[in-house]
Amino acid sequence: MLNNTLIELFERDLTKVVQELELYKSEMNIWKVENGIANSAGNLVLHLIGNLNTYIGKEIGKTDYVRNRELEFSQKDVPRTNLIAQVKNTLNVVKKSLTNLTAEDLSNKYPLVVLDAETTTEFFLVHLFGHLNYHLGQINYHRRMIEG
Repeated sequence: MLNNTLIELFERDLTKVVQELELYKSEMNIWKVENGIANSAGNLVLHLIGNLNTYIGKEIGKTDYVRNRELEFSQKDVPRTNLIAQVKNTLNVVKKSLTNLTAEDLSNKYPLVVLDAETTTEFFLVHLFGHLNYHLGQINYHRRMIEG
């Protein structure tokens, strides 16, 4: 079923986010912004954490997560160990939230209109995976550009 596939893919790529954070030689480099880069890897990670905890954890898993999107892009110098712990916690939330979804749940309308129009839950979850993957690529590129 699609939810099992999505769990596997989110687990694979959130694990890659952790690996990218671990690959930075200098923890300070996680927060560097230079050469026209708009966001640091650290801020992209915070953004992914906020995004997934909101749209999967809160809306599907019914957690009490409260998002502060502005802080995702303004907060700086969160220790690498804290970022990694938050990513791992987000993965647990994603897995728990998606585990018991039925085919009917997936075909139902997603509870919020986030994109230009209503979507099914299935469509929006695939969108969220694409969003994760897009920022994972940016994090990887950021690390290679900043650290050579």
